[in-house]
Amino acid sequence: MRIDAVDSSDPVVQRLMVLGLVEQAEISFLRASHGGDPLEFRIFGTAISLRRDHASRFAVSRLATDGEPR
Repeated sequence: MRIDAVDSSDPVVQRLMVLGLVEQAEISFLRASHGGDPLEFRIFGTAISLRRDHASRFAVSRLATDGEPR
């Protein structure tokens, strides 16, 4: 996945942007906890957990892989 846009109106999201969660960064979804919150993603080789509310502030799109439609 690639981050397309960020709603940076929340100070927590601004702090996440310092960690590299910025537009055009590539991320991978790893898993969700049993209750569905938090969610775990991989970015730049590091796993990071985000509350669903904070994750919703990032608009993402799927990246095409060989032979797979976007």
